Amino acid sequence: MKRQEVPVVAPPRATRRAASVVIVNTGSGKGKSTAAFGTALRAVARGWKVCVVQFLKASRWKVGERDVAVQLGIEWWTIGDGFTWDSRNLPRTEAIAKEAWRVSAEKLASGDYGLIVLDEITYPMNWGWISTAEVVAAIRSRPAKVNVIATGRNAPSELIDVADTVTEMTHVKHAYDGGVRAIRGIDF
Repeated sequence: MKRQEVPVVAPPRATRRAASVVIVNTGSGKGKSTAAFGTALRAVARGWKVCVVQFLKASRWKVGERDVAVQLGIEWWTIGDGFTWDSRNLPRTEAIAKEAWRVSAEKLASGDYGLIVLDEITYPMNWGWISTAEVVAAIRSRPAKVNVIATGRNAPSELIDVADTVTEMTHVKHAYDGGVRAIRGIDF
């Protein structure tokens, strides 16, 4: 392993305040939603009202972060229908994603939240189920104090353009690659 130099010069200081930011967590690696939920916890700890809308995860899935988040006062909407390859009715699955967007657009416009997480929104955007232009317009026109985190692979360039911070999670190695099933408490 190559030794790195110790930083001795501080990075440039930020000079302005923003009322809110848009964050996009994208890429093929794990951790996009997990990072968003960590930020949601941070926001709740600061007294913010937080809303999560999940576009793919199904309510029948018992995920640990949802249970704890609801206990902490996070408004959590699990509107998704699950993995598309498990769908018995893709038109219904698409309609459910459109409903998740309708709820999200209402939440964004309301100004009631300090943070809104649009979990796995990039998938229905990329499949043409919801309009990327409409999502970007709703994010741009949100009230000034509403922060947004959008997650999912292959974030459309228009979503990246509206974002203040974009993090690309890169797949290096995952236990699943070696045949290890998802672990309750680690992966869900």
